Amino acid sequence: MEPIDARRWTGDPSEHGAEGERRQDAQVGDVELTHWRTLLGRTLARGGAWVGDRLGPYAALLITLAIGAAIIAGLTALAVGVYDAVTDEDGVAGVDRPLLDAILTIRNPDADALITGFTDLAGTIGMPAIAIVSLLVLSLRRRSWTPVVLIVAAGAGSLLMTVIGKGIIGRDRPPLADAVPPYEVSASFPSGHTLNAVAILGVIAYLLILRRSSAVARVLIGLAAVVLTASVALSRVYLGHHWLTDVLAGYALGAAWLALVITAHRVYLTVRERREGREREPETA
Repeated sequence: MEPIDARRWTGDPSEHGAEGERRQDAQVGDVELTHWRTLLGRTLARGGAWVGDRLGPYAALLITLAIGAAIIAGLTALAVGVYDAVTDEDGVAGVDRPLLDAILTIRNPDADALITGFTDLAGTIGMPAIAIVSLLVLSLRRRSWTPVVLIVAAGAGSLLMTVIGKGIIGRDRPPLADAVPPYEVSASFPSGHTLNAVAILGVIAYLLILRRSSAVARVLIGLAAVVLTASVALSRVYLGHHWLTDVLAGYALGAAWLALVITAHRVYLTVRERREGREREPETA
């Protein structure tokens, strides 16, 4: 039997560790991720650099993520307030019942079984499994802890938002008579499946896009992530497990958290570039 060559799993040496991140992750197409064009961005980068100078790049990443988690908790509470303002019969939630009634007219057993199997991929077993496999493959291939930190942060943040939203609102799910088994008993708002899918699949797509030199490949990865997450959201409404406004809120919150995770990673890359630039200065002086 041919011996296993570890290099097949770890890729080109130029992809490894901090060197691989510096060479391949700091730019997407013509966009430099370590260049900050807004005052808020430059302020954030300076703060990250200050932390990085004292504690290192990963400390800057973790602290930025912690600040982002506090922000996202506030956004979740804000979303709850907006939800309260629109859930009367004349508000956005007025479409919930009519849409579910329309779905009831097109359901059939074969589609129900197929969509139930698909939505389980974003459930409490499927999505953690996807996250674990992805972080293991990406971290081993790149010889870096960064994919682990980002994917775990995406999942933990989405769980935090789900718990906060469900705990505050406590909205009832659609009636069991209108749902496809297996039934779920937790509160309905926001849709945890949708929120988790957007945050976790989004950050996995982001990590894959960073290492793609082809614009077509980057677009296809992004489109695949959008289609998959939108399909998860729609499946929750089709099965009668959530109202439409639950999945809309879940999608918006997941996208907001994904944006914060990506911002934290940009801060990390900026700190890494700044530190490595200083280390090279004596050699070129």
